[in-house]
Amino acid sequence: MQHDSSDNHVIQRPRHIAVVMDGNGRWATQRGLPRTAGHREGVKAVRAIVETSAERGVGTLTLFAFSSENWRRPKSEVSVLMSLFLTTLRSEVRRLVDNNVRLRFIGERQVFSDRLRAAMNQAEGDTRDCSGLNLVVAANYGGRWDIVQAARRISDQVLAGQMLPEDVTEDSLHRLTCLADLPAPDLFIRTGGERRISNFLIWQLAYTELYFADCLWPDFDEMELDRALADFERRQRRFGRTGEQVLGRVDA
Repeated sequence: MQHDSSDNHVIQRPRHIAVVMDGNGRWATQRGLPRTAGHREGVKAVRAIVETSAERGVGTLTLFAFSSENWRRPKSEVSVLMSLFLTTLRSEVRRLVDNNVRLRFIGERQVFSDRLRAAMNQAEGDTRDCSGLNLVVAANYGGRWDIVQAARRISDQVLAGQMLPEDVTEDSLHRLTCLADLPAPDLFIRTGGERRISNFLIWQLAYTELYFADCLWPDFDEMELDRALADFERRQRRFGRTGEQVLGRVDA
C-alpha cells in the first residue's frame, strides 16, 4: 500500500488477481480460423501475463482455465482443450521453475484422464519449492462446487462429533474452500466484453474489485494488464467503512 501525498489518496496494489480468460473462440472465428486456434493463441497470452504479473509484484494469479460448465462444449473442442492442457503442462514447467513460479490446481480433477492427472501432480511437485508468484489454475472448477465440497466436509466433522453445528462459522467454512491458505482476490479481471463472474470463486470474490476488458483474451497483453492495475489503484476499498475512515480523517 502506498500514499499519494498530493491528495492523500491510498494507492493499493493487488496481492491476488483472478482472471476469467474469455474470448479465445471468438478471436479465432473473427479471423476465419477454427476455435481451437484461438485456444492455442490464448496459451501465449497466459505466458505473457504470468511473466508480467510476477514483474509487477503480484503475489498470486488465479486463472479460470476450464469451468465445470465447459464440458457442455462440442466434444471435439473439449478433446483439443484437454490435449492442449497436457501439452502446455509438459512444455511450460521448466519455464515456471526458471521464473520461480509455483503452480497449483484447484477443481475436481478426478474426471480428467490418468495421463493429465499425472502431469498435473508432476507439475505441482516440480514447482513446489518455488517462492515467487503463486500461479493457481482452476480446472474443472466451479464456485458453487467449491462451497458445496466445503459444506460436505464440515458436515462430516459435525457428524463425527468433531464440532457442534453452532460452531460452524464463515471462518470455519472458509478454511475448507480451495484457496483458504491464500489472500482473497483483490482484483478480478474478465476479458471478452462480458460482465459476469460465471461461477468463478463465488465465495472468494465477496469484496473483490471487478474489472471488465473488452479485448479478447489472446489480445490481453502487458498494456492491458497495466490498464487494469491503474484502474484498481484509483479505487477506494472501504470494506464497510466510510471513505473518511479509510483516509484516517476520523477515528476508525
